[in-house]
Amino acid sequence: MNSHNTPGLAGLRFAFGTLTVLPVRVSRWDRDCAGAGMRWAPLAGLAVGLCAGAAGGLLLLLGAGPLLAAVASAAVPAVLTRGLHLDGLADTADGLGSGRPAEDALRIMKQSDIGPFGVLALVFVLLAQVAALYELYGRGWGYGATAAAVAGAAARLALTLAARSGVPAARPEGLGAMVAATVPARQALGIALLVTAGFAAWGTLFGGYGAPRLALAVLAGAAAAELLLRHCVRRFGGVTGDVFGGVAETAATAALIALAVGFR
Repeated sequence: MNSHNTPGLAGLRFAFGTLTVLPVRVSRWDRDCAGAGMRWAPLAGLAVGLCAGAAGGLLLLLGAGPLLAAVASAAVPAVLTRGLHLDGLADTADGLGSGRPAEDALRIMKQSDIGPFGVLALVFVLLAQVAALYELYGRGWGYGATAAAVAGAAARLALTLAARSGVPAARPEGLGAMVAATVPARQALGIALLVTAGFAAWGTLFGGYGAPRLALAVLAGAAAAELLLRHCVRRFGGVTGDVFGGVAETAATAALIALAVGFR
């Protein structure tokens, strides 16, 4: 078997090739590979978050203030994902805000334009992300960069959890259907615990936030994403690619807020 097509490596390529703009060719396109990709999603998110933190830190090093660093750290993930998750957030907000039956709401979500609910969701989510990062960069580049890394990993951990078994697809086609229910629930939980423990270790080794705060930020992101996921499953009958984007942005925002609140 070609080494590029082994399940682990193919899944890693799937994660980076579909969740980032990095020049990684997806060597396989099937549900087994998609499931492996969703297991690797937090690693792809960590890479995006580290790039975001590096951009913010570089601006501070060049003499910019924390606000510009915060804007950069919020913009980099959008650039590195082609705005895919933000677009999903906007479409999900339009579908939920429409108040229509599931079939009509799903049709609204497939339209190329963004409605008022989508615009409001984008504005407030990005404002919240920038505001939280501004508070944290104000304490030093390490705080802001760590927060960006946590947000990136938490966002893609939400994808892993949303792809767990028992969560159906709302449509028979599309990326949502490809990845829906491809990760066994126990494995999804294990990955969540691993990501949480990893950031707790980060906090222990490098100080600053401390282990409990970083762990709680990851859990806050997962909890907020889970609330949105369950609401979408009730409203739409399952998940779509847009819902995956919505839960990712929700998790990132919740993790940032958890790090910023009460941190002086």
